[in-house]
Amino acid sequence: MSFFKSLPFELFVGLRYTRAKRRNHFISFISMTSMVGIALGVAALIVVLSVMNGFQQELRTRILGVASHMQITGPDNQLADWQFIAGRVKDEPHVQAAAPYIMAQGMLSYGQAVQGAIVRGVLPADEDQVAEIGAHMRAGQLADLRAGEFGIVLGAELAQALGVLIGDKVVLLAPQGQFTPTGIIPRIKQFRVVGLFQIGMYEYDAGLALIHMDDAAVLYRMGDKVSGLRLKLDDLFRAPALTHQLGAALGDYGRYYVSDWTQQHANFFRAVQMEKRVMFIILTLIVAVAAFNIVSTLVMAVTDKRADIAIMRTFGASPRSIMQIFIVQGALIGAIGTIIGAVIGIVVAQNIDVIVPAIERLFNIQFLAKDVYYISDLPSQLLWSDVGVIVVLSFVLSLLATLYPSWKAAKMNPAEALRYE
Repeated sequence: MSFFKSLPFELFVGLRYTRAKRRNHFISFISMTSMVGIALGVAALIVVLSVMNGFQQELRTRILGVASHMQITGPDNQLADWQFIAGRVKDEPHVQAAAPYIMAQGMLSYGQAVQGAIVRGVLPADEDQVAEIGAHMRAGQLADLRAGEFGIVLGAELAQALGVLIGDKVVLLAPQGQFTPTGIIPRIKQFRVVGLFQIGMYEYDAGLALIHMDDAAVLYRMGDKVSGLRLKLDDLFRAPALTHQLGAALGDYGRYYVSDWTQQHANFFRAVQMEKRVMFIILTLIVAVAAFNIVSTLVMAVTDKRADIAIMRTFGASPRSIMQIFIVQGALIGAIGTIIGAVIGIVVAQNIDVIVPAIERLFNIQFLAKDVYYISDLPSQLLWSDVGVIVVLSFVLSLLATLYPSWKAAKMNPAEALRYE
């Protein structure tokens, strides 16, 4: 008690009003409802944003497991001096590896099945340094692609559509034909399936085929040229800045085109970011509604304490002091609700990989069916910056909700308040 007496007058009375038992129990009920509402809103915001961050990170990881952080191409999708460019960019800071590739379209045929695909010619050892396809092999390995043996690695969905297994031979038709007296004949080559991969992105699993770069050069008549270079950085978020730096370092913009993953998949990541912002706004409204319930609490509290306010004014308390008393009372409700909600949200977000499976087992349900969704588990990535923004926003909304009833209490006339007491 001595500690509370040492506090400033406004803070002491505000805390005492918060802890004191009220004659009107409905006020206590409204206070508790406001506190619980703020806690649930804050917890929901933290959990939902963490799950969306997790999905965004998971999708980005899967996309960049096949796509590159950056790539350098030349006019007409051809790069002649790629060895020189590869040596040049490897000396740049933050560039960890560079791998040449040949990219073209093709038609795969097996029996009666025919499927179009993007054919990528790669050097297996270099490709493992810039992509993670080797880590997602379901059968075989990327090293099984050897020059001159005409092996092919298919996405799992593409292989299923064709009905092929390891060891089967598929026919690859290149759209660039050769001219003969009888007309244009497409170039055809038989490839043996030596591996299957599954990234978890349908776009790649159903439409990408890998062959050795030397075999691709023969089939597509590239000679010593390649389509471009794929680069891996030590930090993928440096890609936009390094795109401009590498473009300037290479000098001739007419010969080289430098792009990064944010440009290649811009619409997808913008859509994910927009969805996150919309969810943040919607869930913030929940917190706002709960916070502004504090208005009802304080209005009734002011009415309940009319006599106390009049007595304090009579003994010399200023209108500003009365206003601060009720701001303290409302802010305490908001602060307690915010802290409880933040703790619950952080605990749930960090243990969602345990909580969700437990709920699924308890109710015998599955939120993300494995036969429908590639991401069958709810990922979560808790960002402390998000937690900080949510906590500050919730407390600010709680403070704003206290202003009007506190101002009304400060404007109360002592004589009017005591007339009927």
